[in-house]
Amino acid sequence: MSDFINGFWPWYVAGISLVSILACALLLWLAGKATVNPNANLVDDNTTGHVWDEDLRELNNPLPRWWMWLFILTVIFALGYLAIFPGLGSYKGLSQWTTLAEHKVDVERLRADVAPLYAEFSAQSVEALSHDPRALAIGERQFMNTCSQCHGSDGRGSKSFPNLTNGNAAWLGERNAEHIVQTITNGRVGMMPPMGAAVGSESDITDVAHYVLSLSGSPYNEVKAFNGKQKFVTCAACHGLDGKGNKLIGAPNLTDDYWLHGWGEAAIVSAIKYGKNNVMPAQAPKLTPEQIHVVAAYVLSLGGSPQAAK
Repeated sequence: MSDFINGFWPWYVAGISLVSILACALLLWLAGKATVNPNANLVDDNTTGHVWDEDLRELNNPLPRWWMWLFILTVIFALGYLAIFPGLGSYKGLSQWTTLAEHKVDVERLRADVAPLYAEFSAQSVEALSHDPRALAIGERQFMNTCSQCHGSDGRGSKSFPNLTNGNAAWLGERNAEHIVQTITNGRVGMMPPMGAAVGSESDITDVAHYVLSLSGSPYNEVKAFNGKQKFVTCAACHGLDGKGNKLIGAPNLTDDYWLHGWGEAAIVSAIKYGKNNVMPAQAPKLTPEQIHVVAAYVLSLGGSPQAAK
């Protein structure tokens, strides 16, 4: 309630809250003034005029006093609550309570509770844990909670979300413990700038696209690929003259059959003209170093034996 970007809305919310409570108090006061008419006659018999079962009439008596006091206490409670907790626009309350602070307390309490569970794994290397069934079971559950939304429950990803089960050659970075821990901790930004203007005309871009297709053994137009080879030098700074990429900067290998952002002429032309920008958010705010240690072991295990991937 304290994050309004316009000064009008805090007053608007506070006004509605206070007017509603005061209106309830006024209604209670008016209802409390009603009394039973001791001189009721046949014309004014102190009933509402409703009749059931021929002779049952509803009296118009005031509410019982104990019931009235219960309502009054709710009004007093509401005013006290709004004084202590944030509920009146941008007013933060006497307690300065916030949902964010409450969440942080809950997170710290949870981390303290699970710390002994991860402590026994922290002394072991990520490579060793990638063969430990207990560590992998815990890492898998954490992966499901934190990573599966993008990479899938099986780690195979989808379009624009990397497949973590591929071997080392298809990874944008090195498939080793250090790189995985660093990526989970700090996140990763993958950016290919728009290269359409540098490559040349629409025809030139299409030629380069077919040359890229030829690098991976995909179906391509031989004439266009031949013409595009000369223009590919524009892309060699990142992908290399041989198209095998550069893991140090996360430039993809164009000679394999793994297409992160889609396969075919149209997908490659779009990437050349408009570039690509992918972001993996840092998980350090969500996970402790011990948790990241175990998750990294699980991710490392998805592609098979670490020794085989070296």
